[in-house]
Amino acid sequence: MSNNTFYSELPRALQNILEQGQTGSPPPLARRAFLKMVGAGGLAIGAFPHVLMAQDAKGAAAPALKPDQQPSAFVHIAPSGEVTVTINRLEFGQGVQTGLPMILAEELDADWSLVRSGNGSNDVAYQDPVFGMHLTGGSTSIKHSYTQYRELGARARAMLMSAAAERWKVDVASVRTQAGTVLGPEGRKATYGELAEAAMALPVPEKVELKDPKAFRIIGQATTRIDAKAKSSGKQDFGIDMNLPGQLTAVVAHPPVFGGKLASMDEAAARAVKGVKAVLRVPVDGGGQGVTVIADGYWQAKQGRDALKLQWDTASVEKVDSEKQLAQYRELAEKPGPRLYEADMSPLASAPHKLDAEFFFPYLAHAPMEPLNCTVQVTDSGAQLWVGTQMPGFDAVAAARVLGFKPEQIQVNVQTAGGGFGRRGVGTSDFVVLACEVAKAAKTAGVNAPIRTLWSREDDIKGGYYRPVHLHRARIGFDDKGKVLAWDHALVGQSIVAGTPLESMIKNGIDATATEGMRDPYPLPMQLTVHHPKVNVPVLWWRSVGSTHTAFVMETLIDEIARATKQDPVAYRMALFGDKSPRHKAALQLAVERSGYGKTTLPEGHAWGVAVHESFSSVVAYVVEASVQDGKPVLHRATAGVHCNLAVNPRSVEAQVQGAAIMGLSMCLPGAAITLKDGQVQQSNFGDFSVPRITDAPEIAVHIVPSAEPPTGMGEPGLPALAPAFANAIASLTGKPLRNLPFKLG
Repeated sequence: MSNNTFYSELPRALQNILEQGQTGSPPPLARRAFLKMVGAGGLAIGAFPHVLMAQDAKGAAAPALKPDQQPSAFVHIAPSGEVTVTINRLEFGQGVQTGLPMILAEELDADWSLVRSGNGSNDVAYQDPVFGMHLTGGSTSIKHSYTQYRELGARARAMLMSAAAERWKVDVASVRTQAGTVLGPEGRKATYGELAEAAMALPVPEKVELKDPKAFRIIGQATTRIDAKAKSSGKQDFGIDMNLPGQLTAVVAHPPVFGGKLASMDEAAARAVKGVKAVLRVPVDGGGQGVTVIADGYWQAKQGRDALKLQWDTASVEKVDSEKQLAQYRELAEKPGPRLYEADMSPLASAPHKLDAEFFFPYLAHAPMEPLNCTVQVTDSGAQLWVGTQMPGFDAVAAARVLGFKPEQIQVNVQTAGGGFGRRGVGTSDFVVLACEVAKAAKTAGVNAPIRTLWSREDDIKGGYYRPVHLHRARIGFDDKGKVLAWDHALVGQSIVAGTPLESMIKNGIDATATEGMRDPYPLPMQLTVHHPKVNVPVLWWRSVGSTHTAFVMETLIDEIARATKQDPVAYRMALFGDKSPRHKAALQLAVERSGYGKTTLPEGHAWGVAVHESFSSVVAYVVEASVQDGKPVLHRATAGVHCNLAVNPRSVEAQVQGAAIMGLSMCLPGAAITLKDGQVQQSNFGDFSVPRITDAPEIAVHIVPSAEPPTGMGEPGLPALAPAFANAIASLTGKPLRNLPFKLG
């Protein structure tokens, strides 16, 4: 099952939960926001009455537009002409605060210098228009909202033109727009700001004509991000910066082993810390127990937590040991299990060439630069949350369950986040639920204040969620020309949806997130057996999900077959692609041409490495230059060829690929692993969980295959192919394939 199939199954898995109140029961934002917008000195295009029903010329009811099709929830035009576009996603570094406004502004024909962006909420209007739920994930933001935001802009533009035509008593066909201004006959002119009030009173058109892409003047242009200045100057506010009147801060002491219970607590020293307001027991993720310290600020809360004297009961929970886990996974790989592919394996025994390989991938932490946080304010009638979350509607349902409210009584104010890589989109809503448990306990104890619950980086690395451990075992038979005759493959790793509300997504015993990226697009006769052991370690998607390991396995093994049969790795891949994978071929060819592969003479001791992989409907190929220095692999250059169809903002695509490449490099570095001993995570921060430093970063060039087709995802596809390309370069130098991450030479 491809990752695209996996994400298409997501709405079904969440249907029961969403029907409890998320989809449709919250009052539409347009009704609430309308008065706020008027009070702020501007008007939303398409007032709330038109959300429910548009009228045709005879007054009959026209088909209603959905809330996510209404400009009123997305476009706010101030009298000055400034246009604020609300985004229906979490901005956490991927550039949607610019990309989505670019799309809408194109069809609105706005003056780009006056375009701003704002964050959305758990309002029904901000659901993904394809999934029908709130989600930032799967590299779907631009892909799924491209047509939606174009139509939103076109509807708002049509209403502005109609308002101008009514004002001037002319046929609407005689007016046009230009960069935030409506132009009419005889030199008439009116700015969008002047027309917004009249336009918002008009019906919202159901059908609009969109621009020919050849006429685009904003989409496709390399554009500096709207938030670039604020972020580079330190003025950008993130969720961690919330500072409400009377706000308190909480930290939580988690059990040292997942699921552990609190045996005893001496809190006297903690309560004696100046600024500490409360010390309370709270349930924590996975059925465990913890202790929260609530104080005036983070430092006081942390000092109070450090002063606690706690005894833990971990006798009844599994204590994972990384060395033992590897042995257990090896045993599982040899056993029968559910199968995704069922090719004939009989040619394996008589194949002229055989290749046996085992791969191992450790747990990985997400480690975003902004640690997890969530601010909760509880009243008698409901609650407000301020949080950087990838699934605000889903988290609202979880918050309502904890706090004893209905989902429509929860308002989630989405905050800009400082990274996440999947950690802010959790099936259990763990950090949001924890913040609500803290707020609930505080209110019960008589502490009536908004409370910001903070995780330190150590808290999350030692007690968060992780990319699962995976073990792959491959037995391959091929002929002298490199034709694969049989490929017997076993994959062992925890399911990231098992035990969560998304568990129904497991089909025939196989979690599709673990197998995405296996086999395709190569026409290989594969038998794929999958095992999902249950382990007492919480796991979650990590940027590019299953492709973090499947791409490495597939691309290093393809390279190994090419080397064994003395074929150029690029030519071998091109032959395998044939005529069925034109986007793969185009991306790889572009990377080859721009890198100088096969034409440029590399310095002595340097070698080329190649890999190409599709994830989230986009293809990224790398040609890298690497060497081994002082026994350590060094990546010098990486040239990327990208096929993502139309690049809305080429500058953001470049930044996404560069960031993803560095994150892909992070998997290769010594120390890039989460390990456990006696059930406890042994790493705690960047001192013992490695991430690339500036001295590790290679020169990265990004080239995009031209296309006018609707855009595909780019948040994650730049990651998977980097590590195998690097590994293939090192294998070319040493003659020994690299089969584990992080790399180990010798």
